[in-house]
Amino acid sequence: MNIHRLIAPRSIALIGAGAWTDAVAAGNSAIGYSGSLWRVHPSRASTATTTYYRSVAELPSVPDAAFVAVPNTEAPSVAGTLAARGAGGFVCFTAGFSETGTEAGSQLTRELTDQAGALPFFGPNCYGFVNFFDRVAMMPDQIVGSPIDRGVALICQSGTIALTLMFNHRSLPIGCLFTVGNQTRLAVEDLIELLCDDARVTAFGLYLEGIKNPERFARAADRARAAGKPIAIIKSGRTAAAARTAHSHTGALAGADEVFEAFCRQAGIARCDTLGSLCETLKLFHLGGPLTGRKVLVMGASGGDMAMTADVSRDMNLDFAPVPTERAASLREVLTDRVTIANPFDIHTYLWFDPPALKRVFSEVLHSGYDAAGFMLDSPPEGKADTAAYDAVIDVYIEAARGAPTRAALMASLPETISPRIRQRCLDGGVVPLQGQREALEAISLAGDVGLAWRSNPGVQLHLPAPPPGASHIRSLGEHEGKTALAQFGVRIPRGKLVPATIAAEAAASLGFPVVIKASDAHLEHKTEVGGVVLNVRNEADARHAAERLAKLSDTLLVEEMIIDGVAEVLIGIIVDPQFGQVLVLGAGGVLTEMMSDSASLLPPWTRASIASALQRLTVSKLLRGYRGKPAADVEALIDTILAVTRYASDNLATMIEIDVNPVIVRPLGEGAVAVDTMIRLRNSP
Repeated sequence: MNIHRLIAPRSIALIGAGAWTDAVAAGNSAIGYSGSLWRVHPSRASTATTTYYRSVAELPSVPDAAFVAVPNTEAPSVAGTLAARGAGGFVCFTAGFSETGTEAGSQLTRELTDQAGALPFFGPNCYGFVNFFDRVAMMPDQIVGSPIDRGVALICQSGTIALTLMFNHRSLPIGCLFTVGNQTRLAVEDLIELLCDDARVTAFGLYLEGIKNPERFARAADRARAAGKPIAIIKSGRTAAAARTAHSHTGALAGADEVFEAFCRQAGIARCDTLGSLCETLKLFHLGGPLTGRKVLVMGASGGDMAMTADVSRDMNLDFAPVPTERAASLREVLTDRVTIANPFDIHTYLWFDPPALKRVFSEVLHSGYDAAGFMLDSPPEGKADTAAYDAVIDVYIEAARGAPTRAALMASLPETISPRIRQRCLDGGVVPLQGQREALEAISLAGDVGLAWRSNPGVQLHLPAPPPGASHIRSLGEHEGKTALAQFGVRIPRGKLVPATIAAEAAASLGFPVVIKASDAHLEHKTEVGGVVLNVRNEADARHAAERLAKLSDTLLVEEMIIDGVAEVLIGIIVDPQFGQVLVLGAGGVLTEMMSDSASLLPPWTRASIASALQRLTVSKLLRGYRGKPAADVEALIDTILAVTRYASDNLATMIEIDVNPVIVRPLGEGAVAVDTMIRLRNSP
């Protein structure tokens, strides 16, 4: 789809409502648009300076772009006329379409798309866009910003959020700003793909409320990554409950937001919580892309600032590694023993008015092997105080940063204590001006996460099942049937027998005690909750008693060896997310599942490395490594088991709904891992 004429038009038609189209005209004037601007209104009188055409058909030439602000019932015919004349596309500002949730609105949407044909358009219910690169404003509001040669592309599903970002006081270099409305034709993923080829775009900032096409969105993220253009995103709905009905522990753990979080982590996308952290992360991306890692040093002339840095970053994944010995010795030569060489690093003010010595301190830090270094300094307000001494120190820092291998940032505790003048001086000198202590540290952490993901993750390959061809019914495999199916793919299961309840005691004796005896009806998805499991059966008399009790739940019983040397219990589950397809969920298993809610979600491709990394994020990993004198667990065997479950899921993509293997008992190193309970739900076509 070619949208160049639409987003960088040489001619624009403003169609409809006076106040809104007047605002678009004013915005183009403010930004310095130099093309043709035509006004279309059925009754508005022309003036000495402005000609109003009665319809699109009367325009003197074909418009490259149009802004449509007409009643919703008229919008489809306007789209049809634009398409017939060969226009380049339009913004449908008009609302009252599918966003209303009514049949009338949906019908108008169908008419709009039919009339538009192949014409690209934003919306409907869309606030438009601003292209600072090419000096185009297709937004009915005040335009704040200046034309630039390089900058970030912002794409929002909220017009108000887009305006807020445009109005920022953070010196974020915005090259273009798009809102997408209902995404009926042009969606977020379309714009990412199309702008990846624009050398002026340095990074993408997104505000999302939902994703129209997750598979295409994943491809767009891969393309941005290949183009070296990182993505920072805010997605609303972190606290929204998943729409999925949870039949298992896996379903309860893998909510919709956890799945999106996993997607961002694997795709190498920085997920931000606030607009402030989004802006600061994008500034880091603009000046050099993602960081190479999370190894960071923060320095300043205040012990209080450094103490707060340590406190604020305590829940962030940052590595405040000590200064290398050789560099620490060099720093001590300059700073003497009066200053403790540490990280965070209080450099004091002994050298504040000694620029050569101060530059050496900065240079030593910026050549110490850190991925990023931040100099924390809050300047007094301009016009109310003398900033000369602060300016001089900042200039020394900028000079020291030139050519340094470490990304340099100037950090302020408060967003307002770096003036626009100083922010621009930093940007011109290749130093990132980061505003707000927490937002600055979050930006550094996120940029490090993205850099590591780009280097180590293969990206995301969604496993999306095709919609079932017709009506289908869902069935749960009995535990023995489910275990047998998984065993064919390499999952180790206990020795066991499926027998009538009347001979369960004899079966237990033949297996050898201790055993576990379970009710085996397929409808008993949660056997422990109804007393359907008897553990640690140690003799034939106890086995007979257990069988008599369990026979009330099921005529058939599963008798299995009991695994008694487990080091840890782990849950392995796979669900099918409505948007992202198959998702692997790992967590603490057995009784700990409900107590700890300790889980990690992974999207395909599933590899040994990605699974090992996910296991390390779990609290239960302490048990796997050996805890308080207990032996280390056979983690490699656990990973083998997890991969076997994923092979089963991939092989049954068309029918699989949910797998819950809980628990897998992980035995000591060299002894393997055993899946002692399973629940599998499949979709069967009629």
